[in-house]
Amino acid sequence: MKIAIVGTFPPFRGGIANFYHTMAVRLSANHQVVGLNFTTQYPDILFPGKSQISESPIIVQYDTERILSSINPLSWKKTANRIIELQPELIIFKYWMPFFAPAFCSVLKKVKRKLDIKALVICDNIIPHESRFLDESLTKYFFDNVDYFMVMSKSVESDLLSFYPDANYVYTPHPLYDLFGDEISKIQARQALDITENKVLLYFGLIRPYKGLDILIKAAGILKNKLENFKILAIGDCYENPDHYWNLIKENAVEDVFDLRIEFVADDHVNMFFSAADAVVLPYKSATQSGVVPVAYHFNRPVIVSDVGGLKEIVNEGKTGFTVQPNAQHFAEGIINYYKVKETTDFRAEIENYKQRFSWNEFINQIKTLVS
Repeated sequence: MKIAIVGTFPPFRGGIANFYHTMAVRLSANHQVVGLNFTTQYPDILFPGKSQISESPIIVQYDTERILSSINPLSWKKTANRIIELQPELIIFKYWMPFFAPAFCSVLKKVKRKLDIKALVICDNIIPHESRFLDESLTKYFFDNVDYFMVMSKSVESDLLSFYPDANYVYTPHPLYDLFGDEISKIQARQALDITENKVLLYFGLIRPYKGLDILIKAAGILKNKLENFKILAIGDCYENPDHYWNLIKENAVEDVFDLRIEFVADDHVNMFFSAADAVVLPYKSATQSGVVPVAYHFNRPVIVSDVGGLKEIVNEGKTGFTVQPNAQHFAEGIINYYKVKETTDFRAEIENYKQRFSWNEFINQIKTLVS
């Protein structure tokens, strides 16, 4: 089958680009795949991070073309014409925010006028975490032209069915990322990161209001009186003014136990942070699914997550991690409980067994079954 995939590929950085890349690699093993990449993903004025481009880009082994600008309608027409020229049988999009709906819909509608082609959308979010006026209208504008949907959490499934009760879709969990290298020794990783504490917890990824870093800072203040010799390491690019978090760290007097590093982690350094951690903490205030949990499982690290959205769907309670309510007290208690349970539970062995259900082979098989 010839497949066109429209969206974010390397050299763009981040979880979306990693997902597109890994999916294209897996599909290209048995299909002819062409990736139609962005020239402009977000205009700089709308992008709150430091850079959209990776300093250590992934080497791609499939055909890609940088052709689509999210804000230039002329590129939408150009992308559609290129897809028509390629004559694929299937076109795949990933949907994570309504900002892209006009571009995606324009491309898809023009292609469908010329080709007998089916469209699949992999839904990260349908209703955004930080909703804005016209979000639902833009989503429906695009989705009205889509044939198949994939959802990776029950909360997104519920959102999809609220829009389209008869949607032709499949639910399958977010697959594991396998492009961050292998685990290294905990001692080596902690030495490299200048961490000397015996207990280390990791918050990893973008820092945005809904991801609840403030909850974790306040939980650290509670833990200071209940847990010995620990460090919480929080690292990620900040999509807001970080002064709020620095002030919270001072207000809660946790400068000695909370290590906040505002920086983007290149793919070839991700293994160092996860290898250094005992567990990974996701104090989200809202969520659909998370790409951080699959990374944690790749490195056989248990997770402590908020009981929101679809996060609890990929936690085997007490064996691969714990779910708690999204507030500081419950996260502090959850962390203390983890260290108690850790003494009698082989989390590594439990995760090794549990994560088999999140394979890319299974994900690709679900695509084949859905569109066949």
